[in-house]
Amino acid sequence: MADTADRRADPRTLWPEVRSVILLGLNYGPADDPLAELAHKDRGYISVYARNRDYHDVIKGKLKEVAGFLASKASSDVKVFVDTAPVMEKPLAEAAGLGFQGKHTVVVSREFGNWLFLGAIFTTAELPADAPERNHCGSCRRCLDICPTNAFPAPYQLDARRCISYLTIEHKGHIPEELRSGIGNRIFGCDDCLAVCPWNKFAQAGREARLVQRDDLALLPLADLARLDDPSFRARFAGTPIKRTGRDRFIRNVLIAIGNSGDAGLAENAERLLDDASPLVRAMAVWALGRLLPPKAMALHAAERLEQESDPDVREEWRRAMEPRIEALA
Repeated sequence: MADTADRRADPRTLWPEVRSVILLGLNYGPADDPLAELAHKDRGYISVYARNRDYHDVIKGKLKEVAGFLASKASSDVKVFVDTAPVMEKPLAEAAGLGFQGKHTVVVSREFGNWLFLGAIFTTAELPADAPERNHCGSCRRCLDICPTNAFPAPYQLDARRCISYLTIEHKGHIPEELRSGIGNRIFGCDDCLAVCPWNKFAQAGREARLVQRDDLALLPLADLARLDDPSFRARFAGTPIKRTGRDRFIRNVLIAIGNSGDAGLAENAERLLDDASPLVRAMAVWALGRLLPPKAMALHAAERLEQESDPDVREEWRRAMEPRIEALA
């Protein structure tokens, strides 16, 4: 339980009557090394946390069970939070002794590693505070050095504008060109900084049945994903966190992975999306083909579509894609 006097994350700003905060962590550790999947360039990588039922639903139910028991025993009011309010779970978890914030800004447990979902129970009951956890990163910087897009300007600092998890899940627009190659085949989230943490040597595979990895959400063929329209996308990922990105953003990510694959055999999947209704998708189809097709083939596509293209961002992708090829054709 966290001491509510911790000013970094004072819960009284959300609920003035709160007297105690209970932080809970649920282990979702993978059974195998997820980074091994990044070698399969024709497959899309889904972050470990999203390969199952939406964790919000699972954890909220568990928190309500604990909170209900507490409310009945202590005759207190309770509120539960799982990413549903501006609760600073990580500093509160550190203050409660659950773990410490690593240099990658994620909570690390010496018992479970850093594969933890966090939830909080606010209560009006007066409970004794646990001792805070101290930092155990030492001189290690594996999580910082492995980041494909250099999203850590310094230890304990994350630049979300360069973070693959933010870019592929939360970012609604076009992903900056200079970051696309670093994304590789990660189409929803990224686990690199988590997977290399040395404290994972004590981690165990998650045991919550409702969060066990679905086999159909690992190593997804990019060619199949590129064919998803909105109804099939919703049906394929119903009940998972993936659905929240929407079809267009997801296909944007798939096309970036196709462009990074180096597999010319996947070009036909991007070609088909040059006429997609979404400018976000069309733009990334252009970018992907620019990395896979020879100059003459790209020139033919440009001749067919560029004049009719009205979206300025898509036209800019065509310009950037064709610029070096015009020189090659000269």
